[in-house]
Amino acid sequence: MMIIMAQESPRNVVQTKPKKVENDCLLCGREFYPSKCNKHRLFHGHKSENKAECAVVLEELVGKLQDTTRAVCGVCRTLLLRYDRVSKDAERIKWLIKDTWRKMREKRCAESTPSMEVKRRREVMDSAANDEDRNSRSSSAQVTDGAAAKEKLKTALKPLQVKLRIFQEFHKTSLQTAEHIKFQAQYTEERIMEEFVKLRKSLCNEEAARKKALREEEEQKSQILRKKIEKMSKEMSSLSVTIAAVEEEMKAEDAFFLQNYDATLKRVSECKAPDPEDISGVLINVPKHLSNLKFTVLQKMQKTVDYTPVTFDPNTAHCNLILSEDLTSVRYSDEEQTLPDNPERFDMFACVLGSEGFDSGSHCWDVEVGDSTGWFLGVMTESSQRRNKIFSRSGIWLVGHFCGEYKGHEPPQSPTLLPVKEKLQRIRVQLDWDSGKLSFSDPLTDTHIHSFTHTFTERLFPFFGVGCNISPLLILPVNPSVKKDSL
Repeated sequence: MMIIMAQESPRNVVQTKPKKVENDCLLCGREFYPSKCNKHRLFHGHKSENKAECAVVLEELVGKLQDTTRAVCGVCRTLLLRYDRVSKDAERIKWLIKDTWRKMREKRCAESTPSMEVKRRREVMDSAANDEDRNSRSSSAQVTDGAAAKEKLKTALKPLQVKLRIFQEFHKTSLQTAEHIKFQAQYTEERIMEEFVKLRKSLCNEEAARKKALREEEEQKSQILRKKIEKMSKEMSSLSVTIAAVEEEMKAEDAFFLQNYDATLKRVSECKAPDPEDISGVLINVPKHLSNLKFTVLQKMQKTVDYTPVTFDPNTAHCNLILSEDLTSVRYSDEEQTLPDNPERFDMFACVLGSEGFDSGSHCWDVEVGDSTGWFLGVMTESSQRRNKIFSRSGIWLVGHFCGEYKGHEPPQSPTLLPVKEKLQRIRVQLDWDSGKLSFSDPLTDTHIHSFTHTFTERLFPFFGVGCNISPLLILPVNPSVKKDSL
C-alpha cells in the first residue's frame, strides 16, 4: 500500500459509512472507509476527476498509476491508495514517497491523537516498515527480475510470431494457389478438347471433301473408259461376225465359193474397223490427292483460322480483368475475381501482359480500343515489378487515353500530352527491339501517334491496361502469311 496525505478539508468528509476496508490507519488506529469516488484513474500527474481533487506528487518517479481504490481515514484524513494492478516499480515508488509525507502524517494525526500514542505507533510502524521493506525489496527484485525476463522473452518471441504469421499467410496462399492450379488444369483441358473437336471436325470435313473428289474422279474416268470399252466391243463384235461369215464361205465347195467370191470380197473390203485409240489420262491422279497432303491441309486450314501475334497471359491479369477464352480480348469488371496473389500478377492497376516476350527482331500488333475512355498500350521489361505503383518506376513505355486526354508516358517522367485531334479506334504497336524503337500509329488513317527510343537490354512484354468497362481491348488477327514471312 502507498500512503499519501489527502488535501481535502473536513467538510468534504463522507458522513455515511460505506463498506469497510480491511486496513486500519497505521497512525491513529482508526478504521478506513472508501470514499464515494472509487476506481478512479490517475495518469502522469493529472488531477483525478473526483471532487476531492487529490493531487499526485512525484510525477517523475510515480509514472502511470493504474486503477486504484481510494480509502480515507475519518479522523486523520490519511489517504490510502490500494493497488488493484500495479507496475513493476510500485514497491520502490511507495517507499520513495513515504519519507516525503511522514511529517505531514504525524502532524495531522497529532491533532486528534495524544503525542505519546503517536510516537508509540510511529515506532511500531517504522519497525514493521523496516521488516516489510527488506522483504518487499527482496520480493520486488524477484518480481522485477521475473517481469524483465518475461519482457525479454516476449521481445524474443515477436520475430517468431511474425514469422509464424508469414508462414500462415503463405500456407493459405499456397492452398488457394493449389486449388487455382486444379481449376486452371481442368479449364485448359476442356478448352483443348473443344479446340481439337473443332480441329477434328475441320479435318473430317477436309477428309470427306477429298474422298468425294477422289470418288468423283474415279466415276468420271471410269465412265470414259466404259464408253471406250463399249465402242470397242461393238467393233469387235462386227469384226467377229464378218470373219465368221467369210470363214464359213471359205468352207464351201469351190464352185459355190467362186460363185460368191466377189460378194464375199466386197464384204471383207467394206469391213475396215479403225485401230483402237491409246487410252491416256484415264488413271487416277494420285499425286493430286496424296502429294504433301499434310502441308496442303494445314495450308488450307490457315485460311480458315485466325492468327493473333500477341495473346494475353492470364497469370499476370489484375483480378478486375476478364479475359476471353482465346486470350485475345480483355474487359474490365467491377467485381473482383478470386485469384492467387502470385508475384507475376498486377495488384494495384488493372493491367495484363502478353504471353510472349521479345528480345530481338521486329514485331507488330493491332489493338481495337473501341469507345473505351481509359486504356494503356505499350511494352514492359521482364524484370519490372508488377506490384503497387508501377507507373512510378522505370521499365514501361506506353501510350494511353486517360483523364480525357491522349498521353505518352515513360515513367518515372511525367506523361506527355499527344496532339491527337480525332478519336482513336484502333492502335498499331510496332516494336523494333534491335534498333531500340517503339512506335504507335493509327492503322485506319496511317497516322503516326508517338514514338519512344531506348537501348533495350532485356526481354520486353506487350503491356495492356484497361480502366473502363465501356469497350474491351481486342487484339486483332492478321494474315497467317505475316507470321511465315517474319520467320
